[in-house]
Amino acid sequence: MNAVKSGVTAVESNFTETNDLATIVNNIINIVLYVVGIIAVVMIIIGGVQYATSAGDTNKVTKAKNTILYGIVGLVISVLAYAIVNFVVTQLA
Repeated sequence: MNAVKSGVTAVESNFTETNDLATIVNNIINIVLYVVGIIAVVMIIIGGVQYATSAGDTNKVTKAKNTILYGIVGLVISVLAYAIVNFVVTQLA
């Protein structure tokens, strides 16, 4: 019984040590940016499939190119946001 109590206390103390505000904010922002990056890559793939299946229709080709372009812009923005957030958090810590 004492071993269980000491194990719980050790886990709780480790949890509270790493539970500061900067770490929590950094983790939340990183998770959001990863999700945005994944969505951007999926949009690029969808645009590629649309482009491959457009069969020369100019409206479909334009829609596919715009999807790819917006996916790339989203990916670049998410990478830059990730870099900026990590830079700011490391400067504050």
